[in-house]
Amino acid sequence: MNRRLFTLAATALAMSSFSMLTHAADELRVMVHSSFSLPKPLLTQFETQNGVKLAIIKGGDAGEMLNKLILTRAQPIADVVYGIDNTLQAKALAAGVLEPTLAQATGTADAPLGAALAAVDYGFVNLNYDRAFVAKGGTPLPKTLQDLTLPAYKGWLVVPNPATSSPGYAFLLATIANMGEEKAFAWWAQMRANGLKVVKGWSEAYYTEFSLNKGAYPLVVSYATSPAAEVFYAKTKLLESPTASLNLAGGVFRQVEGVGLIKGSTHQSMALKFVDFMRSAPVQQALQTEMWMYPAVPKTPLAPVMTHATEPTAFESLPPQVIADKGAQWVARWTQVVLK
Repeated sequence: MNRRLFTLAATALAMSSFSMLTHAADELRVMVHSSFSLPKPLLTQFETQNGVKLAIIKGGDAGEMLNKLILTRAQPIADVVYGIDNTLQAKALAAGVLEPTLAQATGTADAPLGAALAAVDYGFVNLNYDRAFVAKGGTPLPKTLQDLTLPAYKGWLVVPNPATSSPGYAFLLATIANMGEEKAFAWWAQMRANGLKVVKGWSEAYYTEFSLNKGAYPLVVSYATSPAAEVFYAKTKLLESPTASLNLAGGVFRQVEGVGLIKGSTHQSMALKFVDFMRSAPVQQALQTEMWMYPAVPKTPLAPVMTHATEPTAFESLPPQVIADKGAQWVARWTQVVLK
């Protein structure tokens, strides 16, 4: 993600290159996306309790990570994978990189990931706005996505490219789920005419173009937890986040991330223990301020700083198979409409 790069330091655990195909008998290879981060003591505790060494393999953005697993499925480069979400699960299953059933596979009450993936966390891609910019300018916040096509909001929004960014892709899916394909792309065409800014990834959108960070755009596609992260990482204590979520219909998409076993692994027993570990209470607590996601295991207490985040009560979704069947086509169409 690609996303949640608020984490100030990468996990201190030594990481393997994805091209390393050999591993020791007491080593568990764990493929993760680039935003994976957990406290080193937790990872060390897992190793000590299970007599195993974790080899964490960072595979890039979630989509890039899955592509690496597909390309190496004849000789699996990992035993277990974390970070395949509801936008990628159908592709992963169709490609045959996951064990199709997993006893621990269970999701949040209303968002199971299916039999091959156990839900670990979930989050919301949405619009964030710069409070100070909006207050100073005097223009009221838009109440609908359609409002953003009005002259008053010309040059307000920066988005990551859905062809190269997970949150950008999720935001595109949200607009299609809400409006339908034709109306969604008509909206994107109107946004292009109204000064929409497109950048390669979330980091550039948030840290370069967003007005909070001295850019020119007061609205950015980010995460519902971003305001909480701003408070958490602030150099001085803040009573209120400088940003807030703007949850407009058609502008919120929920991602659910899971953990699953790689098909062909010879370490399935230990991999299953890692699945349980990712859903354990300490990990569910820690991931909130490490990866800025909500815990998937019900009744997990929220970190105090999460009071600065507003969890959306309404969001868009699409069946995983529809995303798998039409996602590439939609991205290609978006590119023609917005960038050509």
